Amino acid sequence: MNAWSLSDWKESPIQAVLFDMDGVLVDSEPIYFEIERSSFLHFGASVDEEEHHGYVGITLETMWRRVLDKHRIHAGLEQVLSHHKEMVLTALARHERLEAMPDVECLLRYFQERQVPLAVASSSPRALIEIIMERTGLGKYFDVVVSGEEVDRGKPAPDIFLRAAGLLNAEPASCLVIEDSRNGVQAAKSAGMRCIGFRNPGSGNQDLAMADVLITAYGELLDIRHTLPISPLVLEKKA
Repeated sequence: MNAWSLSDWKESPIQAVLFDMDGVLVDSEPIYFEIERSSFLHFGASVDEEEHHGYVGITLETMWRRVLDKHRIHAGLEQVLSHHKEMVLTALARHERLEAMPDVECLLRYFQERQVPLAVASSSPRALIEIIMERTGLGKYFDVVVSGEEVDRGKPAPDIFLRAAGLLNAEPASCLVIEDSRNGVQAAKSAGMRCIGFRNPGSGNQDLAMADVLITAYGELLDIRHTLPISPLVLEKKA
C-alpha cells in the first residue's frame, strides 16, 4: 500500500463511504467476463482482452453501444441487452459460491458501528445489485443503493457518486469511494471525492493511478482503520 496522506485528509473528515460493487464487494468480474465473452461471440463481435478490460466499471448499455458500433453488429441494442441481462441474472442466481470479498464485511461493520453512512454505487442494473446483496448478506450494511440505470451518465462521469452523496446528504468532499476500475476511479475524482483504488486481479489490468491510495486487500485498511479521519457526526439521510 502506498503512503497515506492523512495530514491532508484530516482537513476534511470522512462522513460517508461509497462502494462500487463488482470487484469491490464481491469478486464477480470473472463471472461477468465469461458471460460477456459468450455474449460477444453470440452476436459476432471479436472483442480482444484489452478492449474487454476497458469496459469494466461502465453500464451494460454503454458497453453494448460501443461494441455494436465498433464491431458493426447488425442487432438492436434492446435485443442484446435483453439477452445479456437474462444470462447474467440466471448465472448469478444459480452460482454456488457468490461470496463477499475477504474482510470487507469486517470493514463495513466497523463503519456501521461508527454510524458512517454507506452506499453502493454500481453500474450494474438494480435487479443484479439486489441479487448480490441478498446472496452475500451485505445489503444490511448499506443506507443507499444507486445503480447505473438511475443516472443520466454512467462512469467515468461522476453522476452516480454525486447522486449517492446527495441521497446521504453528504458533501462530495467528505465522501470516500472504493473502486476497482479505471472508469470508477475517474468518476470518483471527477465528483471531487477521495478514492481508494482496490487492485483486484479479477478485474483485469486496470489503471488506478488517479486513486489517492491503492490497496490489494481489505486487511490493509483494517490495519489502519483507527487512524482514518472519520467524522463522529451522523448524517441525516434525505427522504
